[in-house]
Amino acid sequence: MTSEAEDALAERITGALVGAAVGDALGGPVEGWSPEQILERHGGRVHGVVGPWHGDAWRTARPLAPYHKGDGHVTDDTLMTHALIRVYVTVRDHLDAHAVAEHLVPDLMTNPRWIPELESEALPLQRIFLAEKWLVARLHYGHVDPREAGVGNIVNCGAAMYMAPVGLVNAAHPAGAYAEALDIAGAHQSSYGREAAGVLAAAVAAACAPGATPASVVDACLSLAKDGTREAIEKVCDVAARYTDFESALAPLRAAVAPYDTVGPDYRSPSLGARRPSRLHAIEELPVALGMLLVAGGDYRHAVLGSVNYGRDCDSIATMAGALAGALGSAVPEEWAKTVAEASRLDLWEPAAALTEVTREVFARDVDRRRAHERAFAGIGGPRCSG
Repeated sequence: MTSEAEDALAERITGALVGAAVGDALGGPVEGWSPEQILERHGGRVHGVVGPWHGDAWRTARPLAPYHKGDGHVTDDTLMTHALIRVYVTVRDHLDAHAVAEHLVPDLMTNPRWIPELESEALPLQRIFLAEKWLVARLHYGHVDPREAGVGNIVNCGAAMYMAPVGLVNAAHPAGAYAEALDIAGAHQSSYGREAAGVLAAAVAAACAPGATPASVVDACLSLAKDGTREAIEKVCDVAARYTDFESALAPLRAAVAPYDTVGPDYRSPSLGARRPSRLHAIEELPVALGMLLVAGGDYRHAVLGSVNYGRDCDSIATMAGALAGALGSAVPEEWAKTVAEASRLDLWEPAAALTEVTREVFARDVDRRRAHERAFAGIGGPRCSG
């Protein structure tokens, strides 16, 4: 691998991971609200880091207390992403559902870390929500087969929100990323929640390919996605292709994804059928993130701000859009990254450097395994590879 190619890989991985964390932090303070409520609360659209929705009353104001969402604090999306990177650093190879049980769950349960939204050191388990606590309940206490542990959990974006590292380890290989993420996510999610994890990883891998564009990323997703997830991405992206600014796209993108979204129009009061397994439905976050990527033409700032001002689960939407735009090579605004890193007391660049090193090691192992297979296959009469 040439020095130039090595630099490009590091840049893509850094862009994706820093981009995801910054998107997460920008979306956190307006998560759960509608575009109209965001407009009223902030006297216009959000254009960068903002404070908590309830101002200084964040410690007690419901439904957000006791979390300090805003002021550049990352949320559980980033905490889980960094936790998965630590598993890759430990295993230094492709992961599966068993790696989640053996490494991710103990990390969540036993290693105190700085939690920005709590402004204190705590176990990550004390910050993550019930859909993520499910990992601990099922794998540590229930001793369920890791490959099946996600069955029974609510179906949401809980697994998809931290799957960007899987796409990066499989950079430029969307099918490999999809398969690996499906295996990993089986410990956490089922149905269209698990499918979204696979497709998000594939999207990130596709974004890393030389010459990748938002359209080529969407095409890679459509070539792999199944059932309602595929249809939702297709419908949302068809609509997104008609717009070049997020303001005019906000309502049309929501209308396009609504038939596939089980939560319903009131995000804080989900419908009776919300988050239940289905082959007809999709999580909302992934199609909208892809749609915003198209609207923005791959531009990081535009894609993330569109995702943030969409509201609803916008921290996860902006996490995904930020990872994709960053992986495509669009620069993360330096002032945003610096503010988020300082406010969250996190080194946003160290996990990227660590994952870049692991990614190179995994690729070298993949090459050795592939060559060993080629030799074995040739030995039983298969076609010999030239070169």
